[in-house]
Amino acid sequence: MLSDIERKVLRVIGNYSAGRRRTPSVDELCVKTGQSRGGIMTVLDVLASEEYIEWQRSEPDKIEVLEAWERKATGR
Repeated sequence: MLSDIERKVLRVIGNYSAGRRRTPSVDELCVKTGQSRGGIMTVLDVLASEEYIEWQRSEPDKIEVLEAWERKATGR
């Protein structure tokens, strides 16, 4: 299950890419979420490890969306 900020960043990325046909830069994510650059980088690490996006710290502005919305919780 994603935290609130992780869910927010994922939705911003999904909506932004649907409307503009490109993913937002890390700086644009900072502006849209009010988070610091380090905070956004940490969130992107989590989203990549959970396989919502493909992203690497070595190319911070290259984000590929795999799933734009949080998965439903299972087992309840």
